[in-house]
Formats: sequence, structure tokens, C-alpha cells
Amino acid sequence: MKDLFTLRKVFEIGGIVAGVVLIAFGIATLVIGVNGRSTVHNTLAQEQIVGSPDMTPAAIAPGVQGILASQQKITAAQVKAGVPADQRFVFSGISAPSCSAAGTLVGNGETARCFAQYMRIHALEASGGLTYAQMGRYVAKPGTPAKFTDFNGATSIDTYALVDATTKQPVANHARDLWVTETALTTALNTSYMAERISLFGLMVGLTLLLSGFGFAILAIGGALRRIARPASEPSKRRIPTSVPTA
Repeated sequence: MKDLFTLRKVFEIGGIVAGVVLIAFGIATLVIGVNGRSTVHNTLAQEQIVGSPDMTPAAIAPGVQGILASQQKITAAQVKAGVPADQRFVFSGISAPSCSAAGTLVGNGETARCFAQYMRIHALEASGGLTYAQMGRYVAKPGTPAKFTDFNGATSIDTYALVDATTKQPVANHARDLWVTETALTTALNTSYMAERISLFGLMVGLTLLLSGFGFAILAIGGALRRIARPASEPSKRRIPTSVPTA
């Protein structure tokens, strides 16, 4: 009986300790989540990024069509130049974003992600529908055979590169440089979106830990693990000694 009482006390104390630990972790997780979300919002607001007027699904649609037309033109040019099928550019599908960022200050993860989607379309417009890996490193000099170019006026072969008369160095493809800048900015914006999502997840985890901690503590303090008393109507199963008649 004493052992059962001791075990019961251990369970009660353990439940209280577990509850306190969960509550502490829950509060800490909530604080970290709130601070993380606040940092994302404040950092984005400091940049004063505002969407351009064409950052709506309807306004960007002509640009998307222009990109698709450029990609189709490049594909046809590659076929005409005799580029093997396994060496031709493979273009991924592109469509107008469903969100709108025109005139909107980027101040949270959702608007940052929306702005990044439009930035990619702008970059593809500037590159003629080519991605960074598909573009040539240098501007191709006049008369360069099409099969040695990216079919958009650039090449990665030094021999066919346009040489700057002053520096005597190949002229860099500025569309490729623009893509690098665009990728850096969109990556930062998408990271802001991911950071906000993680902070929201942290808030949910913190709230779950907090509620679980209170639940453990209430069960332990309320004596949920105590032995349930036998109702008065229930007969006792203890054997009652009978008296032996005397002679």
C-alpha cells in the first residue's frame, strides 16, 4: 500500500513538472515566433518596395504572351539551325500570377512572394524568355553562326564574342547580369515569405505546447491519477471472518 502511494505521488509530481516544462517551452516558442514575424515585417517595410502598375494579372498578360512568343521563336530557330533535339532549350511553362501587387507596399510574406513572381516575369521579358543558364556570357559579334549563340544575340564562346575596343575584353551580356540581380532579389523576397510561414508555424507549436502544459498540470494537481474511491453501494470484497460456535 505504501509503495502504491509513493508511486502515485511520483506520477503527480512528474505531471506537474512536465506541465511546467511544456508551459515554459510554449511561452518561449510563442515569443520567438512573434519576434520572427515582427522582424520580417519591419525589414520589408524598411525597403519601401512598391509594386509597379503592371503587377496585376491583366496588366502583365501581354508580357507573358511576349515571353511565350520569344521562346517559340527560339525553339524554331534551333530546329532550323540543326541543333540536336537533346541540346535544345527546354522552357518551363509560365503564366501570370493570380495575385496583385500594383501600388502595394511590400510589408509581409504574402506581398513579398507576389512581388517576386512578377519580378521573374520582368526578368524573362528582358532576357527574351531565356534563363541564366540558357543565356550566353558575352554579346555575340555580327556574323556569328546561329548555332554558336543563344539565339538571342549572345554567346559563351570567346572566339565569337564581341570585343570592347577600349579594354580589349569580351563584352558581357548585360541581360545575364540583370538575371543575377533579379535572382538575388527574388530569393530574398521568397525567403521572407518562408520566414513568415515558419514564424506562424512556431506560434502554432507554442500554443500547442502551452495548452498541453496546462492540461498536464491540471490533471496532476486535480488528482486525476489518484485511486478512485469505491462507491458506498458497492459491496466490499474483503473476507469477513465468521465466528466459530463454542460447545
